Amino acid sequence: MNAPPAVSRSSRDGEGAGFGRIERASSGAPLSEINMTPLIDVMLVLLVIFIVTAPLMVSAVKVELPRAAGTAALTDPGFVSITVDSGGQVFMDDQPLGLPALAAQLQARAKLRPDTEVRLRADASGPYGRIVEIMGTAHTAGLHRIGFVADARLAPAGLQRPDGKPSP
Repeated sequence: MNAPPAVSRSSRDGEGAGFGRIERASSGAPLSEINMTPLIDVMLVLLVIFIVTAPLMVSAVKVELPRAAGTAALTDPGFVSITVDSGGQVFMDDQPLGLPALAAQLQARAKLRPDTEVRLRADASGPYGRIVEIMGTAHTAGLHRIGFVADARLAPAGLQRPDGKPSP
């Protein structure tokens, strides 16, 4: 009679140097611990990122922007930011300036880059005449692209749109 080929005990039971096979102790219980070190590392990196970037996202001059539907945040680096607070004080890139100094700064920017956009942030209760003066100063300096920055939230109920319909 033909006997089956002999198989050594070490290769049959996994005790030998078999390739691609790793034997583990069969405790039967699942591993119930989570390695917390990678989680803590990721959380600390995120915390540092938020601490560093949070001050950059807030403007130093506090103004109450008018609300308008359909406005979006602009992120083009080829712009100059002019802010007018409720008292009529003018700030350029968060630095207070008088009208003559503002005109000189705008002329310098226009010489460097004529297509620079002026982003005008004016308090809703600010003097309208001052805003018109600033627009004229920017236009005289050679900067013709002027945009108004408004709050992206919807306008309060009861305000009328230019076409006479109530805002949503």
